[in-house]
Amino acid sequence: MSPRDFLIFVLVCLAWGLNNVVGKIAVTQLGCPPLAFVAARFAIVGLVTWRWLQPAPRPLWRIAAIGLLMGGGGFAFLAMGLRTASPSAAAIVMQINVPLTTLLSVAMLGERVGPRRGLGILLTMAGALLVIWRPGGFDLSPGLLLVAAGAACGSLGAVMMKQMADVRPLQFQAWVSFASFFPLLASSLLFESGQAGAALAAGWPLIAAILYSALVGSVLAHTAFYGLIARYEANLIAPLTLMTPLATIGLGVLITGDAFDARMVAGAMLAMAGVLVVAVQWPERAQG
Repeated sequence: MSPRDFLIFVLVCLAWGLNNVVGKIAVTQLGCPPLAFVAARFAIVGLVTWRWLQPAPRPLWRIAAIGLLMGGGGFAFLAMGLRTASPSAAAIVMQINVPLTTLLSVAMLGERVGPRRGLGILLTMAGALLVIWRPGGFDLSPGLLLVAAGAACGSLGAVMMKQMADVRPLQFQAWVSFASFFPLLASSLLFESGQAGAALAAGWPLIAAILYSALVGSVLAHTAFYGLIARYEANLIAPLTLMTPLATIGLGVLITGDAFDARMVAGAMLAMAGVLVVAVQWPERAQG
């Protein structure tokens, strides 16, 4: 990877890591209802990318379902989880999306999981469980359960995406925003209150958070990431994406004062080691 592209990759991972912290600030310190925050994010993404809705990928129901799972499902559950979970803990638990995607690929696409990937799945799950463990037992906090639900939605959407062909990055983002905005808006109106009051009270900081999440976290970062995927092998890209949870942890400690003790260090190491084992295709040994 060229130094320029590596710098772009670092900036993408930092943008995603900061996006998690920004989301935490928006739904806690700025008091924005999480569903309203995510709906506003996708409204802006949709305004930027609407021209890429056509020609619509086929089958239409599948791209709509994928968009809703990966947008309205994944990001909404994450935003709701961040009301009580720290960005650092959420970043570690979110790593279960890699083994979940592998398991769903086995169930839905008939892919096989060998002993190495099985070990990686166990390591990742063990790391996530260690994060929610407390000396008295497992602390099944609603926040981290919601984060895990968001990871599951994203994993299902990713597996369904494997059954689609020739969907361009901006076209994909346009359909994610289109499929997610209206259900999120309806859900916010039904289950949340005080959206307008929160927006008026928070003012420009909330607007800045929404704009950052939409334009930097979604449009710019994802477009740059898809460009890198097109130029480099997945075997190189997969381990570098681990910079995102590391960036989230570091920024969470610095900005939102996340607690990060030895237990979480061990959980993060286990989870990320498992992700590496699952995601990276190691070269086969020469026979004979």
